[in-house]
This record gives sequence, C-alpha cells and structure tokens, in this order.
Amino acid sequence: MKNLVIVESPTKARTLGQFLGPDYQILASMGHVRDLPKGEFGVDVDHNFEPKYVIPKNKMKMVNQLVKSTEGVKNLYLATDPDREGEAIAWNLLKVIEQKSKAKLASQKYERVVFHEITKDAVLDAFSHPREIDQNLVEAQQARRVLDRLVGYKLSPLLWKKVKSKLSAGRVQSVALRLVVDREREIEAFKSEEYWVIEVEVSGQSSATRDQVFVITLAKIGGKKAEVKNQKEADEAVTDLKAAQYTVESVSSKEVKKYPNPPFTTSTLQQRAANVLGFVPKRTMSVAQSLYENGLITYMRTDSVNLSPQAIAQTRKFIEEKYGKNYLPEKPRLYKVKSRLAQEAHEAIRPTSIKVTSDQLPVASSDEKKLYDLIWKRMVVCQMAEAVVNETAVEVIANSKQQTTDSKKYLLRANGQQIKFDGWYKVYAKAPITEQVLPDLEKGEPLDFKNVNPQQKFTEPPPRYTEATLIRDLEKNGIGRPSTYAPTISTLYDRLYIEKMEGKKIAPTPIGKTTVDFLMKYFSDIFDYSFTAEMEDDLDSIAQGNAEMPATMKKFWGPFEAKVEKVTEEADKMKVEVETTDEVCEKCGKPMVIRYGRFGKFLACSGFPDCKNTKALNSDTGMKCPDCKEGDVVTRRTKRGKTFWGCSNWPKCKFASWTKPKLPSSLPKDDSAASEKTSEGAETSDQA
Repeated sequence: MKNLVIVESPTKARTLGQFLGPDYQILASMGHVRDLPKGEFGVDVDHNFEPKYVIPKNKMKMVNQLVKSTEGVKNLYLATDPDREGEAIAWNLLKVIEQKSKAKLASQKYERVVFHEITKDAVLDAFSHPREIDQNLVEAQQARRVLDRLVGYKLSPLLWKKVKSKLSAGRVQSVALRLVVDREREIEAFKSEEYWVIEVEVSGQSSATRDQVFVITLAKIGGKKAEVKNQKEADEAVTDLKAAQYTVESVSSKEVKKYPNPPFTTSTLQQRAANVLGFVPKRTMSVAQSLYENGLITYMRTDSVNLSPQAIAQTRKFIEEKYGKNYLPEKPRLYKVKSRLAQEAHEAIRPTSIKVTSDQLPVASSDEKKLYDLIWKRMVVCQMAEAVVNETAVEVIANSKQQTTDSKKYLLRANGQQIKFDGWYKVYAKAPITEQVLPDLEKGEPLDFKNVNPQQKFTEPPPRYTEATLIRDLEKNGIGRPSTYAPTISTLYDRLYIEKMEGKKIAPTPIGKTTVDFLMKYFSDIFDYSFTAEMEDDLDSIAQGNAEMPATMKKFWGPFEAKVEKVTEEADKMKVEVETTDEVCEKCGKPMVIRYGRFGKFLACSGFPDCKNTKALNSDTGMKCPDCKEGDVVTRRTKRGKTFWGCSNWPKCKFASWTKPKLPSSLPKDDSAASEKTSEGAETSDQA
C-alpha cells in the first residue's frame, strides 16, 4: 500500500518525485477537476447560491483514473498550490473521490500539504506537518467564482442585445477596461499648450574649470517661476541671457542614500518583466509557473514581500562572499507591503537557492533564464547595502548689462549627481541613475557664457496604458488580485476590447469604448472603482473567516438582478462607432471602414449588408515582395498585436516574415534567403 500524492501538473509531480522516494506515487490532476457548467447558469440563487459543479468531458477519463488510484492507498496527500485556487482544487478533488470511490474515504487517511517552494527541505517539512483543507479559503474561492458567474451570465447577454453580439462582461475585466477607456478619453480631451525650456551653456573662469562646460536651465524670472509661453517671450529671454553676466549664487551638496526595492510580488514581477523583457503578463506567469514547478523559485502568486529568515541568511552570506563585507548592511532588510490585505504568511518571489545564477540554470528556455535573472538580482539587491550618491545643486544669477531693476533678474539651475558608493547598484551591468558631474564652484564665482539653447515644447497628454502600468493601477485601486491580472488582460485582447499600439501602448477599440459607455450609463455603481475594491475586501473577509458567502452574495444579487431586468426592458441599443477611411470599395464605390473581427482589424464596406466586400488592413512599406516580385510588402498584426510583414498578394503569395525585409536594392540574389518564412504560420486576419 503506497502513499498517493495528487498535484496539479506533471512537472510539479516529477520535481516532487526527486524528494519523496519510491514509497510515494505522485499523480497530476491537470488543474481543476470540477467547474461550473458551460452553457448554463450553474448557481442556485434560491439555496444559498450553491454552485453546481460538473466534471468536464475532457477530464472524465483522467478523473476516473485518479479515483481508481486512490483505492487501497495507505495515505492520500493533496499537494496543490498554496493559495485559494489551490485550496479549492484540493477540496474539489476530495469531493470527486468521495463521490466516485468504491471504498469509503473515511477509512483512509487524507491530508492537505502546503509548501511555497519545491525544495527537499520545504517538501519534507510540509509532509511532516499536514493539515486539513481550509474551508474559509475554499469558500472564498467559491464566492469569487460564483460572483463572476452572476455578473458574467447576466450582463453578457444584455451586451449582446444592447451593444454587439459575442461580447462579455466581468466584475474585474470590465473595470480594467474602464481604466483604459477613461485614460483614452483624457487623451482625446487634452489640449496641448506651448511652453519653452531655455538652457545656457557656461563654464568657470579659473584654469581648473575653464574647460568644464555645463548646462544651466532657466528656473525663475524676477523671483517667480519661469513660464515662457511663446516665441516672443523666448526671444526676449534669449536676448537678455546673451548679454548677461553670470555669477554663482549658491552651491549645495549632500550625500543621499538610495535604497533597493523590495523583492518581487506577482504584480511587480509582471510590471518589471513587461518593461525590461517585453513579456505580456500571461507569458510572465507561464514562465514563472515553470520555474516554480521545477523547484527554482518560490510560489509566483503572492502579494507579500516577506522573506524567510533562512533565505535572508543565505543571501547575506552570498553577498559577503561575492561582493565583500562593505556591501552587506548591518542588519537584514525586512519589508512590509502597504496593503492591509496582503497575505503576510506568504513569501515574496525569490530563488530557492541564491547560489544558482541564471547561467547555471538547468533549463533550456531563454525565457526562463531571463525571468529567473530578474528574480535572482532583485533578491540579491534587496539585502545589499544602500548606494550613496552625492547630489549637487548650483544656482546661477544672470544679470543683464542693460538691466535697471530686479524685475527681469534671471535665476538658472543645474543639478549633478555622482555615485560615491555603488552598493546594490553593483549587481546591475548599468547603474539605474545617470551620473552628471558638475565642476567645483564657489558662491560669487563668475562664469563665462558659451551658448544659449531655447527649446519649444508642448504639454503632452497622460500616456496610454501599457500592460505594466495597467497592472500597477489595478493593484493601486484594489481591483482584482495577483492571480487575476494576467487572465484579465488576456480576456480584453481576446474580446477585442483593447488593441496593442506602437511602443507597448494599449488603447481601447470602438467596441471597448461603447461597452464601457453602456455599463457606466446603467451600472455605474457596480463598475465604480471603489465598489470593486470593496467587493474584493468582502471576498478577502470570507477567506479570513470574518464573513460568509451566502450573505455576501445576497447583498449584491438582489439590487443587481432588479437592475438587469429594468435595463433589459428600458435601455436602447447602443451604436458602435466605426472609423472611416479614404479607401473606396471597388465593388460598390462606397467608403471602406475599419471593423474588428476574430483576428483584429480589417477593412469592410460601409454598405454592409448590401455589400459584403472586406479586405485586409495593411500598411504599405514601399517595398516589393521578395518572393513574387509583384505584390507589395505590407505590415500586418497578429490577433495578439504582434507586428509581422507579408505580401499584399496573399493568399496567392505566402510570403511572411517576423523581421522587416531589406530594401530590394540590398536583397541577395537568392531572394528566398531574405525572407524569414514562418513555418507555423502567422495568426492574422487574412492568413490564419
């Protein structure tokens, strides 16, 4: 009679097998074994919102094999992930086994084991301290699933009727979309204003400073903040500054300590991976999952910045041995998150062994090495000594020779910074600050004028969201939880609510805007940022045992159901705006418009349904196709927003390339060598 251990994935099973030995059989459930049914509501709102669970057809064979494997085992261990979802998977596994097992499970010993890293010590410790399934965590996960079903299954059909077919609404998804749409509306309403920045190049007059030219920037005019708003004002200032005498008004210098960032949470890891590696959140979490299941990092779904004493001690020892004692702070660094809802019992994301660097990683994937390197470096620097930077500020007075009053007295400033001790900066190939060294100057010292550089600028609107900044604001507003960020953003792409723009920016599509307009017109209270955050608090209260699911659901359901019924009867159908183009339909002569389909944007005749002409929306590069020599090379996008290049004569010509082809004049004789054809095919609106 063996011990049976059930985990979620085969990779995790293989890693556990290295530590538990031959007395343990380890099987994978391949994720959830039960879920709410597709195609029906699946929640009994009249009986405490009881969910109706079913085993998906594609899981039935695997579930039966799992159940059969439990028969006659000595001990049954449920070793699913250490969060609410993992707890719910363990509970559902237990329920399925109880229902299907021939022998009563009560005669067997079954335990829940939890570990935040898959290392020998952590796993053996978890198996020596098993516990029961935490019903509060299970109920919290059920409440989240039921609430999402209540919102999705009531609002989605309403959107089909009032906006467009095949749309969806979600408790977190729709609020995330609202953030993107609100930002886009800010940008559209923004009115740019002209302003001027005036910089002056000067140098000292002594032999030591004469060759050190540095830049000072106009800061004040007549004792007030310099506001140069047009060409005339700029010209007046430039004329005065060219004729002025420059004198150092003050010099101040101070040493500033620059402290390292805390270790990664799910949110900060996704943001950093997006900014540095260009990973979308879904990709980050997939790579992190693989690293965790291979025993290389701690659990990757966490909102805590806690670190175990053992991990801190190991890291401090590594720092002292590799970098020296002066890079080690006197005491270990301890971090706390600002959110009162963070699960402090969890750990931050860190390597399971600080001795393993990315170049020693036993994995083949470059993505895994890149992400591991980010995690490893963040763990090391969070326990290192602070960097010390010398910051210098110089103020310079410019007195015009023709000046008779102080009303046009000019004050200019320069700021410099120089690293005195690199501290935690040493871990990175490039320091996160740019040094700017100013010459040694003294108060009252005259300066020589070299040049003046007036620069016309215009105020800019707030930037569009990137995936990283969207996650940042979701977390800041308490919308969703670490495990929801990646699937939420993926859903927005899949539903064509948002699209990828140039430079990692994301923008709402017309469908996204119209959906938000409809939801905010009729359900503004439910999709209010603060209401969504409060609902997250309620769900966390259930997890902490301070609230019960039926009462929480009832408080939400009554008013919500009544409002849905009222809106269904009274609301008018919304019209989705379409973007017109200068292109004319060759079949009927009407203008072509931009529409959105399964694979993104395409051109369609505005005369639809009378004229059903459509074509790909391409961006001409001005190059001829290197394969057929007839079509043009055009820029296209996959449904995920990735750019590639293809032939305008598709499907007649199959040319497609992930890299931009060279100009025809520089193509080699063998044209096929210049085209990096995609063996798997690009996911496009016209080539899928």
